[in-house]
Amino acid sequence: RALADMREDYRRAELDEANCQTNPFEQFELWLHEAQIADLKEPNAMCLATATADGRPSNRIVLLKEFSEAGFVFYTSYTSRKGQEIKTNPYCALTFLWAELERQVRVEGKALPVPREQTEAYFKRRPKGSRLGALVSNQSQVLPSRKPLQDRLSELEMRYAATEDVPVPEYWGGYRVVPDSVEFWQGRTNRLHDRLRYRRDARSGNWTIERLSP
Repeated sequence: RALADMREDYRRAELDEANCQTNPFEQFELWLHEAQIADLKEPNAMCLATATADGRPSNRIVLLKEFSEAGFVFYTSYTSRKGQEIKTNPYCALTFLWAELERQVRVEGKALPVPREQTEAYFKRRPKGSRLGALVSNQSQVLPSRKPLQDRLSELEMRYAATEDVPVPEYWGGYRVVPDSVEFWQGRTNRLHDRLRYRRDARSGNWTIERLSP
């Protein structure tokens, strides 16, 4: 089928100011829960967009590991491309897509490192293989082949074979995206989608709900 002819007419639900939460984190918790009970694959997957200091963007899929009214948390290598871009330009954006529910959520804000003790607590909860993987990889660096990764992993598997105590790399940790804007998008028929944006007042910290034209 030609790309120009591919389309869906969304009819599952609606989103109205009268039936949404007044706080974006409560609304997000509700939608995430509904995505989980719908048994969607990795409902915590999100597209993270960052940019260089001069505004050149890049994006990738990462996993949300925690959220609260403080923000949305993910973990990565600080020396990766996204880590280096966040270091020079902390403003970023997240997008969650739950296509089966005809929904997406867009988050815009600033990424800040989480406290080291929080990173260490999360790292200990990861499977041992994932912890070793964090030690193996110089994320985003050019490799001549896969062999150096496999060799390094074999070396570390032998070194830590008798223990579960794998150290957290200094170059690895969490970021919390502190939002100033959160938009909830619900697909509707005839492309007249519902878009409600929660915008935080910089002085009071209060949230204002605005309906955006589709």
